[in-house]
Amino acid sequence: MADHAALGFDPAPGNPAAVLALTKKLSASANSLGEASRVVKALVSHSSSWQGEAATAFRASLSQDLPRYLGSAHTSLAEAARRLSGWHDTLVAHRALAARYESQAAAAKTEEARTDARRLARELASEHSAAARRVASTLNAAADRLAPQEPGWLASTWQKIVDDPGDALSNASAILGAVGALVALACPPAGLAIMLVAGGLSLAALTTHLSDPKFRKPLADGFTKGEFDADFWKSGVTLLGDAVGSVPGLATVASGAKAGTAAARAAFAAAPEASALSSLGTGATTFRSTTWSTGLAVQAVENPLITWAVHSTNPTVRNSVNMVAPTAGLATAVADCVTSNDTVEQAGTATDGVRIVADDAPSAFKKAAHVWSAVTP
Repeated sequence: MADHAALGFDPAPGNPAAVLALTKKLSASANSLGEASRVVKALVSHSSSWQGEAATAFRASLSQDLPRYLGSAHTSLAEAARRLSGWHDTLVAHRALAARYESQAAAAKTEEARTDARRLARELASEHSAAARRVASTLNAAADRLAPQEPGWLASTWQKIVDDPGDALSNASAILGAVGALVALACPPAGLAIMLVAGGLSLAALTTHLSDPKFRKPLADGFTKGEFDADFWKSGVTLLGDAVGSVPGLATVASGAKAGTAAARAAFAAAPEASALSSLGTGATTFRSTTWSTGLAVQAVENPLITWAVHSTNPTVRNSVNMVAPTAGLATAVADCVTSNDTVEQAGTATDGVRIVADDAPSAFKKAAHVWSAVTP
């Protein structure tokens, strides 16, 4: 404040020397990034004689994101340096005006002259603040473009679905399974419809995973090389969950298919002169009704372990206990969809393993046994 005693304030605060030094550093960084971008492009263009998987991977890694990121960073830093250079010139001019107005105020012989100098200083201060805000906004925009932004959760989730459709099907099955179990408490037919879809998704996930070499590799390495790492357990638990999740639905549809086939054959044997379509219609009707009735019966079959543990409690308590495992499956599926944290993934694998062993597998096999006893003479 002592340097602006006559005005009472500094109309143009700032340090031109510091701004100039930062400008030079940004310019040097921008030049380095530009050179790095040129080197990467040259490496890609001159590596055509290098053949093989390693060469293909090398060119793919360099020719995709890295040159784009380097180019974006070079452009952003160069723009920031240019804006700071302009701000340096503006700051020097504004400080020169501030010094002139301070001199006028100090040399004023009348209060009117001193007031006039202070008015000009306030106008300068307003213009200086506006110019500083514009430069700050430009620098912030350049910083936002400097590095790639992290994708939002929706984009990340979609990318996971594209990269690993098998896991996406498994997660969708777990989510629908939990929803179906909850809906079944109030409306069993609606819950059955949802859970049949969930079973179909489990079967689709099972076939997708089994056909994926990347998914099978950790399992093969575990059994052949003894590499029982986190990838092995994740693949093993996922495969077991897919298989167990598809069992009740397959058993239910199989019972309907057996009854429908028998009904079609009986209809054709009773009236061979009728059209084959008529027999097929009878079979389709029987298939639909048998599948639905068997599904409702299977839906009522409870986990034998839970039945044993809470056999003396009321239905409300049993229903609550029966929802623990589906809710845990829902939680791990959602977490797998929206996060990529290794700790969360390992915790989810452990939770799913316990859930499958303690609930899904016993329930699935008891339901399958129920269907088998119903369709076996």
